[in-house]
Amino acid sequence: MYVLVAYDVDAKRVAKVHKVLKKYLTWTQNSLFEGEITEGLLKQCMAEIATKANPAVDSIYVYRIANPKHIKKVIYGIEKDFESMFL
Repeated sequence: MYVLVAYDVDAKRVAKVHKVLKKYLTWTQNSLFEGEITEGLLKQCMAEIATKANPAVDSIYVYRIANPKHIKKVIYGIEKDFESMFL
């Protein structure tokens, strides 16, 4: 399946949540990851995030897209390539 994961977490936990998500998905915006992932790996990822995030104040949104062929991604402005920025 294809997923988009957006998060809004306290500044103290941003780096920890980011690090977990980066193991499983592609970083496309400051608080957004996306990519293909299996149900099992998504559960594993979310279990790891649950140890880092505080559900009383943090938000994690997971958008599941059953058929990624139906997604049309349009980028206005420059397309950020976060991976190459840090290589």
